[in-house]
Amino acid sequence: SDFSIQNLPFGVCSTDKDVSPHVAVAIGDYALNMVELAKRGLFDGISGFETAVDVFSKPYLNDYMALGRSIWQEVRRRLQDFLSNDQNPARAGLSTSDPAVAIPLSSVQMHLPARIGDYTDFYASREHATNVGVMFRGKENALMPNWTHLPVGYHGRASSVVVSGTSLHRPSGQRRPDASKPPVFGPSVRLDYELEMAFF
Repeated sequence: SDFSIQNLPFGVCSTDKDVSPHVAVAIGDYALNMVELAKRGLFDGISGFETAVDVFSKPYLNDYMALGRSIWQEVRRRLQDFLSNDQNPARAGLSTSDPAVAIPLSSVQMHLPARIGDYTDFYASREHATNVGVMFRGKENALMPNWTHLPVGYHGRASSVVVSGTSLHRPSGQRRPDASKPPVFGPSVRLDYELEMAFF
């Protein structure tokens, strides 16, 4: 699985039985319910993280992200120990396959994991930057000379970031497919979409 004990990605999900979006962590083919793990004491005693149940009950990761690296590291360390150590105290009355704790990924509905107030979009892909450059400057001048020497970024529109599987409304606007005739109004013929990745 891409979601091994060394790669425990955080997200926000809900299920048919638990319709309130909450924080979860992927491991193998399962999502670990972080609220349930917090209620059962896995994160007790972490200095500055007395609000674990509340933070993981939120429908976004913003509060958790604001806690800082030392708490993230300790939460991850405890998760890894919980998953790998049969002697972990939190496992005494809890199974990693407990249906309240470990939910099959096929049974969860993913949600946008953060409240995005604003963001900067970086041209991290040479192919993407080249494709956009061809549209504006032609094939011969597609990549500006400085692209490989500095991070090229621009202000992104936060409202355009949606979770995978969201239905999109194809925008309408003016086009002029025939240069000898006036422009026409209608749905966009081509629609660009991108994978947006964020790290904290």
